[in-house]
Amino acid sequence: MIHTEHLTKRFGTLTAVNDLNLRIAPGEFFAFLGPNAAGKTTTIKLLTGLLKPTSGRALIGGHDIQADPIAARKLISYVPDLPFLYDKLEPMEFMQLVGQLYGMQRQEVLRTGEKLFDVFDLTETRGQLIETLSHGTRQRVVIASALLHDPKVIIIDEPMVGLDPRSARVVKDVLKARSQAGTTVFLSTHILHIAEELADRIGILNRGRLIAAGTMNELREASGGGGALEDAFLALTSEQPQEQAAAGPA
Repeated sequence: MIHTEHLTKRFGTLTAVNDLNLRIAPGEFFAFLGPNAAGKTTTIKLLTGLLKPTSGRALIGGHDIQADPIAARKLISYVPDLPFLYDKLEPMEFMQLVGQLYGMQRQEVLRTGEKLFDVFDLTETRGQLIETLSHGTRQRVVIASALLHDPKVIIIDEPMVGLDPRSARVVKDVLKARSQAGTTVFLSTHILHIAEELADRIGILNRGRLIAAGTMNELREASGGGGALEDAFLALTSEQPQEQAAAGPA
């Protein structure tokens, strides 16, 4: 469902993403890890069409995100690490706006929106302006709206920031259930135990290069040890030669 071919992005002399080749299957839960400034957010912006690659390409459901952006974006929901909301709207009004962008009928948005409000415990926010909501509640509104059109691919960057433990559990359960139902989930996070708990496969980016990708057992084998993901992550990222590609913006 997500396929990159020699995907590369340079900013002047800095290489943020260097020859990235990935194949992520339909229904796969893929966690994307890396140190600060590894190139994770740049990769996400390339996958969603927010940046143009220097070379290579990214395909979503077989559609090149640059050559056929409308067809590719119809399949995607993207939740950035710092999402933008319209503060003067109420949460359901924001859902209506998102639904219109995806060509959904008003009644369909209301019906699906009500279900998502129940799942994410947002019913009590109906009459409030978004600007009055806490950071965690705003995050739940964004994630709920991202699921509104039943996307085939969810690309989500640090979704647990600002969430209390109960809300974080709901988000994890919903994302895992969507993956098990056939939706591809591409999750970027610094919280290693979330990746270890949820992901079918894990990719590790360092200095713009994909240095490892596989199941937990495969990463343990690649790192030459056992134990938690943290041990494999630290071993693999510390072993990469310094002369490899310099990283640009994360």
